[in-house]
Amino acid sequence: MVAERDRSPGLVSGAGRNRAPNRDRLHEIDALRIAAAVAVAIYHYVFSGYAGGAIQVGFPAGSEIARFGYLGVDMFFLISGFVVLLSAWNRRPGAFLVSRIVRLYPAFWVAVTITTVVSVTLGMGKYPITFGQYLANLTMFNSLPDIPNVDVVYWTLWAEIRFYALIFVLAWIGITRNRVIGVLWGWLALTFLLQSGVLPSSVHSVADLVVQSQFSHYFIAGMALCMVYRFGLSAQLAAIVLISFGNAVYRGIEFAGKVGTRYHTEIESAVVVAVIVAIFIVMFLVSLRVTQRLGRPWFAVAGALTYPLYLIHAHVGFIVFDRLGDVVQQHVLLVGTVMLMCLAAYAVNVAVERPLAPRLKRLLTPVAR
Repeated sequence: MVAERDRSPGLVSGAGRNRAPNRDRLHEIDALRIAAAVAVAIYHYVFSGYAGGAIQVGFPAGSEIARFGYLGVDMFFLISGFVVLLSAWNRRPGAFLVSRIVRLYPAFWVAVTITTVVSVTLGMGKYPITFGQYLANLTMFNSLPDIPNVDVVYWTLWAEIRFYALIFVLAWIGITRNRVIGVLWGWLALTFLLQSGVLPSSVHSVADLVVQSQFSHYFIAGMALCMVYRFGLSAQLAAIVLISFGNAVYRGIEFAGKVGTRYHTEIESAVVVAVIVAIFIVMFLVSLRVTQRLGRPWFAVAGALTYPLYLIHAHVGFIVFDRLGDVVQQHVLLVGTVMLMCLAAYAVNVAVERPLAPRLKRLLTPVAR
């Protein structure tokens, strides 16, 4: 959900020879990211918000489709694996660390503050937030001491940060084709070891902080597809992607059952599998450069809204529904709330991310060096 927006460095051909640096942005990924963010927002507004009791406005017909919108997060993780590795290639570890801080924190600080203020002042006690909880959330490491998130969607950021830590270590050692492939095979092996359930629970929980077996297959597949994008398709990369895909389907069906149980409904496994298949096919086509002709520069404008939209939309949107649900027609309220969240995301991007990011980068770069 927070995939890097940098241009790709030093691409190489399938034969492994250095190619002239490609300065073209992957605009098709921008389109995929905003589509995933909107899918997650619709999932919350049309399905899970009502099913979970967060809002009182229901959409019985729309919820049959919207219930699968949580798979937008799966798309985010696959994209992160692809683009974050791509942006880290040939980058010093300090520069990579600075790029992640600059990308993540400015919009997040504002989003946490907005969500806290709106929740405390307008949430009617539904989303209580302490000052200590607010401060802990600003670090993004509040999950370590088990301090609750200010907003339900922030759990994915903890997954992303742990993935970035792995890429940072790779950048420190030196990212090469063989090293990345070795890491991917090792990560897959650890994923299956944890899934087997043979480790003691205490060891399993600590190890899973690094392995992230619930979603590791997406990061692994994304990194493998990044390698396909840089070096061309090989038997090893194809095997890694296929194994990751198989595990994504297996864990996706399992997770769908948990979602259905949580909301006392059924999440059809066949649809979940179809969506996961579509996600992998689209990203495989991106890795083969088949989709480049479909990209449009204006996709970058929408793509820039993805991160702040994801951060702001959930609890703030629920409060809007609660406050206006009795006075505004439900479909007008839905469209209006989505538009309001998009405008808020645009404001955060223009007023915070664009001006603050370069200043923060200038401040941190000498320290990283």
